[in-house]
Amino acid sequence: MATTRALFSTVAEKDYLGFWADQTLNARSVVDFLDLDKRDVAKLAGVASSSVRFDQKIPKEVLERLQEIANICGLVAQFFGGDATKTALWFKTENPLLGKISPRDMIRYGRYDKLRRFVMSALEENAASQRSRARGHAAGSSATVS
Repeated sequence: MATTRALFSTVAEKDYLGFWADQTLNARSVVDFLDLDKRDVAKLAGVASSSVRFDQKIPKEVLERLQEIANICGLVAQFFGGDATKTALWFKTENPLLGKISPRDMIRYGRYDKLRRFVMSALEENAASQRSRARGHAAGSSATVS
């Protein structure tokens, strides 16, 4: 059970931020959510700025990178119970655990994989803490029953 949970925890349970319409990524909504410009997207995807577009002819590299980033955003939104405002604030706020830079800037600097690992680790720790509290609460409840 724990292995299954860990395996599927790499993707958010729901589309909290509305990035996916008809199972297709709305790449523009990801870019807008993080307030990225074409240069940022080009750097992330390793393509020329002139080739960045968000229509049906979106370059494969751009789409794949934005899918990865959309997933990170979705996982953070899941942690915040789907609250898009809190999620956006988290991405734009400097974080001391990330070297005093914002998660958005980590993405802009091409460090999205490090951010993904950080988010996954934090979510795993949070889930373990919640399970531990639940076990403690259950043990406490059964100990008080006479």
